[in-house]
Amino acid sequence: MTLTDTKHEPVLLHESLELLNVQPGGVYVDATFGGGGHTRGIIERGGQVVAIDQDPDAHERAERLGGVAIRFIRSNFRDLEAVLNSQGIPSVRGIIADLGVSSYHFESPDRGFSYRLEGPLDMRMGLHGPTAADVVNTFGEEELADLIWRLGEERSSRRIAKAIVEARKREPIMTTTQLTDIVRRATGFRKAGHPARKTFQALRIYVNDELGALEALLEAAGRVLEPGGRLVVISFHSLEDRIVKHFLRNDPRFQVLTKKPVAPGPAEAARNPRARSAKLRAGERI
Repeated sequence: MTLTDTKHEPVLLHESLELLNVQPGGVYVDATFGGGGHTRGIIERGGQVVAIDQDPDAHERAERLGGVAIRFIRSNFRDLEAVLNSQGIPSVRGIIADLGVSSYHFESPDRGFSYRLEGPLDMRMGLHGPTAADVVNTFGEEELADLIWRLGEERSSRRIAKAIVEARKREPIMTTTQLTDIVRRATGFRKAGHPARKTFQALRIYVNDELGALEALLEAAGRVLEPGGRLVVISFHSLEDRIVKHFLRNDPRFQVLTKKPVAPGPAEAARNPRARSAKLRAGERI
């Protein structure tokens, strides 16, 4: 098996590696190891990788790469500095973060990320803390509506929140299909996109504090990157992209390398539907 053999296709692989400017012998952080695609690309270009992922299943995937060019640490990337300190690494040449949820998560019904598959309403990447089921069964109607609007940008957030509260009076909402059916009934038919997509997005972001973790990662990147080191971030929705854009534009430690976000070409978008909403932004540590 070669380093590029994988069922998980990394998004914007060529573009991200070019902007990361991998140098042989340099140490790089793959902050979201996932299926390991970006890590493989860095290793193939001669780099060494500190791979971070909070998913307990990711360690087994990292072990398949083998060799001395990768160190896998199970952690949330918000703890980047602590991870590097634990490895005796004061600074790195580059950091890449692919913020999209791994296809391994979506394809595992027992993780509860997919509105298309029956499974427990979980959505925790690190398998600790409150689940999505805890949120939908305990939050008040107004609190739910605000969460779904703010983190999912869902226009029907109030109708969905009301439907959730009414449904849980009859029985607890414990599965993905229960929630999907509730949202579908509350919103009706939609020409574009699955009606539950934004609600599931909002719950996932909240359960994992994804925006707070991203902000912590960006701040840490400014402290651990060597001068000339690169930061590459791939996001999949406007909330994440806005945070990255404003950080790179406003932080005096960085020079923006992508005046406009890099998007997948038609061929990649057709081959990998997951890539269609991806936006890549990069900066260089001054």
